[in-house]
Amino acid sequence: MDLILQISFLSHLPCRITPPNAYLCTMLSVSHLSIQFTGNYLFNDISFLITKNDHIGLVGKNGAGKSTLLKILSGLQSPEKGDVSKPNDFSIGYLPQEMEHQAGRTVFEEALTAFAYLQELDAKIHKISDEVSHYTGDTHSDHFMELITHLHEYQEKFGLMGGYEMESETEKVLLGLGFNRADFEKQTETFSGGWRMRIELAKILLQKPDALLLDEPTNHLDIESIQWLEGFLKSYSGAVVLVSHDKVFLDTITNRTIEISLGKIYDYKASYSRYLELRAERNEQTVAAYDNQQKQIQEMERFVERFKAKATKAKQAQSRVKALEKIDRIEIEQEDNAALRFRFPEPPRSGKVVIEAKHLVKHYGDKLVLNNLNFEIDRGDRVAFVGKNGEGKSTLSRILAGLEPYEGKFITGHNTHLGYYAQNQADALNSDKTVFQTIDDAAVGEMRTKVRSLLGGFLFSGDAIDKKVKVLSGGEKARLALAKLLLEPINLLIMDEPTNHLDMRSKDLLKEALMNYSGALVIVSHDRDFLQGLTSKVFEFRNQVIKPYIGDIYDYLTARQIETLDDLNIKKAEAKAKETPPPVEKKQEPPVNRDEKKQIDNKKRKVEKAIEAQEEKIAALEKKMATLEAELSEPGNFSKQNTMLSDYQKLEAELKREMTAWEKLQEDLGY
Repeated sequence: MDLILQISFLSHLPCRITPPNAYLCTMLSVSHLSIQFTGNYLFNDISFLITKNDHIGLVGKNGAGKSTLLKILSGLQSPEKGDVSKPNDFSIGYLPQEMEHQAGRTVFEEALTAFAYLQELDAKIHKISDEVSHYTGDTHSDHFMELITHLHEYQEKFGLMGGYEMESETEKVLLGLGFNRADFEKQTETFSGGWRMRIELAKILLQKPDALLLDEPTNHLDIESIQWLEGFLKSYSGAVVLVSHDKVFLDTITNRTIEISLGKIYDYKASYSRYLELRAERNEQTVAAYDNQQKQIQEMERFVERFKAKATKAKQAQSRVKALEKIDRIEIEQEDNAALRFRFPEPPRSGKVVIEAKHLVKHYGDKLVLNNLNFEIDRGDRVAFVGKNGEGKSTLSRILAGLEPYEGKFITGHNTHLGYYAQNQADALNSDKTVFQTIDDAAVGEMRTKVRSLLGGFLFSGDAIDKKVKVLSGGEKARLALAKLLLEPINLLIMDEPTNHLDMRSKDLLKEALMNYSGALVIVSHDRDFLQGLTSKVFEFRNQVIKPYIGDIYDYLTARQIETLDDLNIKKAEAKAKETPPPVEKKQEPPVNRDEKKQIDNKKRKVEKAIEAQEEKIAALEKKMATLEAELSEPGNFSKQNTMLSDYQKLEAELKREMTAWEKLQEDLGY
């Protein structure tokens, strides 16, 4: 039974049921998929299955084809070869990195479009209800009875499909993704692209499709919203396939990792961190096999070169030439950014206080963003700015960098040399300059002699330094902007979302450089893994003010949880004190008769034993079904397929009966 037959057959296998009613079944099957880009294969003959319980992290270098694969899975792009098959009633929710947004609706109205069918049903119910309430004809007529029948049918369907909860569900998801109730009635076009992406994400989550395909869903989310989304996706009952550069996010959600590398896929039944360990083991084995193969090839090539001209050995030499042509050559993926190791120049010594703010206020028109801020940043301080999007983190960063007007007092300390990296720093580069010109024009003094070596450290060498900025990828522009930042020594570095567009490896190397940087650091980021251990203070932005916390990002998150729980407990205690009526003397229940208690205990033990026996039966049946599934998947079992499928269906029916009995026993026990 070849792979395509296996996939076709397995995609129609019944779901396997396990207590308490969890399902495992094939939902998407990818078969012999191939697609090329600029003459090279992104994927070449790849096949895999996605089941209901799979929460998959899709990983690989920038440009490996992760986003393209999501588009193919969603049906928005067709492969050159192969296909993606799914059941007819299978639904997919796809969140791309970039999208077009509709205007003309409020946030809440737009989010509610996720329930388009229910809204149509609700409109029918209102129309029929109105017709019934204004009906003046014979209420015993066939027409009137037909109206009543339809009304009851629609109302029942509306209720069963969650129609009465759709507004509360919408509110819960929007609040979880960071919107305030005051935002619900605002027009969608008044929000930035990042916030409109959250609306699209809310719609997809509310639709609860069979599979969620999410391309960098955390790009525009703050830490609180990311944590909420983690909780939602972790318990999501359908399949999840996501692309993300957030290690913690991947580790929290995924139970499987698919790596795209050199046109192939490598499938690991593991979360991201465990995948890294397994990948390192695989790479070690691959490199060893590659080295052995290279030795073999070199020996064969030397033999051919030495004896191809000798008549006595010409036949053997020709034989080795043919053998060389048939060798399936092992490829190893080079770590392109292994050279990206840099250090920030040693900063000049500043005064003790680098920056001090007194009664700092910031308005945008009538909107108050920051109110009466008082703080200082000392020499060597490492501060993380965190909080919901729109609370003023980037605004204060720009004020510190001297790029925004403000009210109040702002003092720059003695001998402070400031460097600033903005969210859109890469976009601010001159697109018509080459990579070399960008750095050479900004370099002064002895740095002019180090431009090529500096660019080499950021992976720009050879012909790459002559590329125009306009043709660079997002990651390449980000690296070039970082390189420009290193042209002169600075002792206060302000960075606003520096990891945007950087892949995992580049983020690790940037973090390593920042860990070795001895100046003061202010960094805005929602990437918890990147921030961990990097900063020693956290400024939380909330309600136009900032609140300082000592420690790194996880110390802050722990403190916030404790604060929230304390607040919650205080409120509960206050409410309880108000609502609790004065104590009344309770009537004592008559004591249970000893014989009755013995009978109750005996009955409970019997039910518990029956449940235990039932669970053993269920486990045995599942084991048989798993064995049969494995046999069905093996090549060569095609002739036995009908018999095995019949046996599988009998086992499935028996399992359902035993599960019903197990549920009845649980009810008898009182659960």
